Amino acid sequence: MICKLCPRMCGAVRDGSTPCHSAGEMRIARAALHFWEEPPISGKNGSGTVFFTGCPLWCRYCQNYSISRGRTPGRAVTPRELSDIFFDLIDGGAHNINLVTATQFIPGVREALMMRKLPVPVVYNSSGYERKESLQSLEGLVDIYLPDFKYAQTKLGEDLSNAPDYPGTAVSAIHEMVRQAGPPEYDGDGMMIKGVLIRHLILPGHTKNSIAALELIAREFPGIPVSLMAQYTPWGEAKEGIENYPELSRTVTRRELLKVQDALFELGLEGFVQSRKAMGAEYIPEFQ
Repeated sequence: MICKLCPRMCGAVRDGSTPCHSAGEMRIARAALHFWEEPPISGKNGSGTVFFTGCPLWCRYCQNYSISRGRTPGRAVTPRELSDIFFDLIDGGAHNINLVTATQFIPGVREALMMRKLPVPVVYNSSGYERKESLQSLEGLVDIYLPDFKYAQTKLGEDLSNAPDYPGTAVSAIHEMVRQAGPPEYDGDGMMIKGVLIRHLILPGHTKNSIAALELIAREFPGIPVSLMAQYTPWGEAKEGIENYPELSRTVTRRELLKVQDALFELGLEGFVQSRKAMGAEYIPEFQ
């Protein structure tokens, strides 16, 4: 497979040494009910979450570092096996099927979703670093898009994720998500059944980036809610310390959270604000 699925457009043969650390076969590291998403995603029963290995975005602080960088290889699955996993999760009570970092396996995921129509919403849980053309191949198969918008500052995207094109690329991708799914729609129990919800993770020492990101979201995506996350936990390279970014070896302070939260309210953005209590290694799933 000559791969051009993500914005890096590397054209690499998928042999495992690719920028996304993925071979041609789909691999997953965890499939389980997950209770730590936003309330209208997790609900009471949990979100049926499937974590895929590899990732096109190289975040040096990634909470899923072991699987995003290929250190935990996970389990190879066929589209048929993946479809069976979806239905096993649904039988377990999952409110939805939540695809985490599936970019590098979109063709196989698409095939799995087309085999049997799911009786619950499909969530595409993404870093925001996506090709519009790849997202278009999922139209009609994804009900809810849950993208990050990590950086408004180009240099931060370059230094921390090797993606200087992140801001513009993510804006373009999220516009495509909004075109497909629109603003959120909820059922009678308050569970999200359709739409887009944008996440932003506050990075310690970088409230200016967060405020700029919120301003951009308010300008580009009116009516789309934001989930403001304070869960940052030093992980990956950040756990040992990153040169020129020593602040990433600590958690977000209460003052930093309140500063960004105030900006969220001043901009009139709707959504969710996560408590700082949600930070810590105990909130990072175990991968196999």
